[in-house]
Amino acid sequence: MAVSTVAFRYAKSLLDLSEEMNLTDVIYKDMMLFKGTVEESRPLMVMLKNPIVRTEKKHAVMNAVFSSRVNPVTMSFFQIITRKNREAIMDAIADEYIRLYNELRGIEQATVVTTVPLTDELRERFKATVSQMTGRKLVELHEKIDSKLIGGYVLRVGDQELDGSLRSRLTELRLQFMN
Repeated sequence: MAVSTVAFRYAKSLLDLSEEMNLTDVIYKDMMLFKGTVEESRPLMVMLKNPIVRTEKKHAVMNAVFSSRVNPVTMSFFQIITRKNREAIMDAIADEYIRLYNELRGIEQATVVTTVPLTDELRERFKATVSQMTGRKLVELHEKIDSKLIGGYVLRVGDQELDGSLRSRLTELRLQFMN
């Protein structure tokens, strides 16, 4: 079975449980914490994905890292995932939970890449653009800075990308001159 299918099933089950227990927001924050932690700590993610590392060791590491920082329901979920030998896809499960949570709350995720930090006015204009594209009122805008763009921006919303960067325009011009 595909990783995305399995991750969706676990995330959906966790979301359903969290709704029953009125812990949806708390578990969302826990999943964000987990995602941030494994993105910052490559050794942790490598250890979780490594089939040679025994389940007991993974369980102990997860317990040491997260038990004092997450809700007991989230910790129990982590333990179940570890017992079922699905810890290699825990990052995919967290991503899927976050996606489902955002869908439930009507939040759209977008990423804007620029060469300089955004001003408040530009941030609001990007949010308005995303809201207009998707029809969702709540927009979470993630900002990244990339000096290779030279100027302009790249806006990603789901699988769509608006490329208003100087780098892409220069590439287009170069291709036109070559033809």
